[in-house]
Amino acid sequence: MATSVTETERKYEAPSDASLPDLTEITGVATGPEEFDLEATYFDTDDYRLARAGVTLRRRVGGNDEGWHLKLPAGEDSRQELRVPLGKAVKKPPKDLSSLVRAHTRGQTLTPVAEIRTNRRRWQLTNNTGDMLAEVVDDVVTAQTMGSSTTTTSWREIEVELGESGDRKLLDTVERHLGDAGIVPSSSKSKLSQVIGVKRDQGPTLGKKPTAGDVLLAYLYDQRAALQNQDPRVRRNEDDAVHQLRVATRRMRSALQAFGKIVDREETRTLTDELKWLATVLGTSRDLEVLRTRFENALHALPPELALGDVAARMTRYFAPLEAKAHKDSVAALDSERYFTLLNTIDTLLTTPPLTPLASGKAKEVLPRLVEKARHRLDVRVEEALKVNDSDEPLHEARKAAKRLRYSAEVAEPALGKHAKALRKRAKDVQTLLGDHQDSVVARPVLLELGRGDENGFTFGLLYGQEVELAHKTEAALPALWHKLSKEHL
Repeated sequence: MATSVTETERKYEAPSDASLPDLTEITGVATGPEEFDLEATYFDTDDYRLARAGVTLRRRVGGNDEGWHLKLPAGEDSRQELRVPLGKAVKKPPKDLSSLVRAHTRGQTLTPVAEIRTNRRRWQLTNNTGDMLAEVVDDVVTAQTMGSSTTTTSWREIEVELGESGDRKLLDTVERHLGDAGIVPSSSKSKLSQVIGVKRDQGPTLGKKPTAGDVLLAYLYDQRAALQNQDPRVRRNEDDAVHQLRVATRRMRSALQAFGKIVDREETRTLTDELKWLATVLGTSRDLEVLRTRFENALHALPPELALGDVAARMTRYFAPLEAKAHKDSVAALDSERYFTLLNTIDTLLTTPPLTPLASGKAKEVLPRLVEKARHRLDVRVEEALKVNDSDEPLHEARKAAKRLRYSAEVAEPALGKHAKALRKRAKDVQTLLGDHQDSVVARPVLLELGRGDENGFTFGLLYGQEVELAHKTEAALPALWHKLSKEHL
């Protein structure tokens, strides 16, 4: 089983004759240097799919962390590193790690693409009480590509990694000291990218006057990145991962539908259908997670004397097998050819998008009209919901319309600024309110099942009553939130 750590570090280019500054001036205490040799073999597909996604997979020998390492993007300057002991395998990465990059490899074989040898000197920066603040390493690197032809190169680089007690301000301070010594930020984010000459795909950059197509494609690119970043987290069953992956699919689908006059709707219809399939598969796992958390929070809020019997154990017996099966089904979907085809279709969309003539128009002129269509859709749905008192379905449809408006405004926000931001927030308020209502609708039959014929029926009945009361409150609050949203204009 892979263990996980999050590393936050920065890399710097250092001339061969550059001297490190006095590190004791930075934190007061600097121990070292320790010196040791490292050897690493990096694995990737023939077309470097991992490297282009900012992912590295290596087998390292030497140092205090030798083993198999998979590094995944985790925000600015940070990566999540998953580690597996070396074991006997050297030709193939362990399944615990290779399975986590299937959103990139999609059936392609992982093979050695580079060997890197490093002579490392390491200093540890601590405060006066011995807390680890940062680690500074001075690496002399010799690297060789692998395959039908090979090249060898060498360089020197400095890495600064935060310790458990350090913060980003310390990184900035160290960077200033290094800069004074002629040591500047590296243009390569990893040793592998430097030796193979492949950088992470950063996606499109919007100019000052982007077209409508530019804005939409940039948004779609971000959602693809989010989808691929959340994929390994879902496989590892990490908290909130299914939710975040589902959100990425829904954002992409909503954008394609709402802006179908920019990227041809008919050309993307199959993709939107497949995105709906993926969100539906993940929905079971997400719904169970939401319900379990909802019930646990409600139970903890009750006075102890009203929690009769072992209610928590009853909920565990109910949810544990269902969640285990839902997770298994989710991973099976992520391992399927259907999912890989979906990912390939997204790649094709971003590479050769079916843009309409409207896509070349100025974003500030084109996008407001399309966002207003999403607003009108919500207005119609809310009006219908307020007319009906004996059905939850119209409120559910209004929630979906609020979500589409929220994501439409989110797409337009880089071009339309604060007005789109304000509209997005108001739409989110309506979506959240109606989401609470829908969660209550889903929760009530489950509470009935949990409480029927059980010694804990009294407590589950109380929770059921709370859900009914919550539903009434959300219905009563809807007109006021809708009125606030109507005041926001692009």
